[in-house]
Amino acid sequence: MTTLVHVGAVFLHVAPPNPVSQRYSRQVDAWMYPLFEQNWRLFAPNPDSVNRRVWARTSHTAPDGTARVSPWIDLTALDRAAVEHDPFPSHTAQNLLRRAWTSYVDTHGADDTARSARAVMMQKYLSNIAAERVAGHRAGRFEFIQLRVVTAPVAAPGTAAGRRSPTPVESRLLPWWKVTPHGK
Repeated sequence: MTTLVHVGAVFLHVAPPNPVSQRYSRQVDAWMYPLFEQNWRLFAPNPDSVNRRVWARTSHTAPDGTARVSPWIDLTALDRAAVEHDPFPSHTAQNLLRRAWTSYVDTHGADDTARSARAVMMQKYLSNIAAERVAGHRAGRFEFIQLRVVTAPVAAPGTAAGRRSPTPVESRLLPWWKVTPHGK
């Protein structure tokens, strides 16, 4: 029964708007977000037109009361390296961080202010993903995390390999977020 409900909810989520999907949109959205979210509609894929690099740094309070801030870690590079060295990379490993960022931007806009319960949930989801990635890469404890996202346009097809990378269209520094203590 659960499988049938899930398949029906996914279909209503990705299908073009219709009376049934509109009537049950709250229930379908509650089931789909954030774990089963799709970034396309049936028969109309919507590929990204930009490249995003997500960086993270952490902070913890030392026994003497001073704040210790780590250097930036390129989470996007960690994801790419994991996918390149895995003969069967999962869809989750390839897209989890990217989709979490897209959902965060969709719910927060440019000012990083959460205006709904879904926005708060997406902020927590993004911070949890980043904290888990940092904890898996770096030893040590931390209580706060900060993200920086640099967005650049996708290079045009046929661009020479030796050309410089596109100029970033956006560099966004998020506020420090309190997270559950990670590390040893």
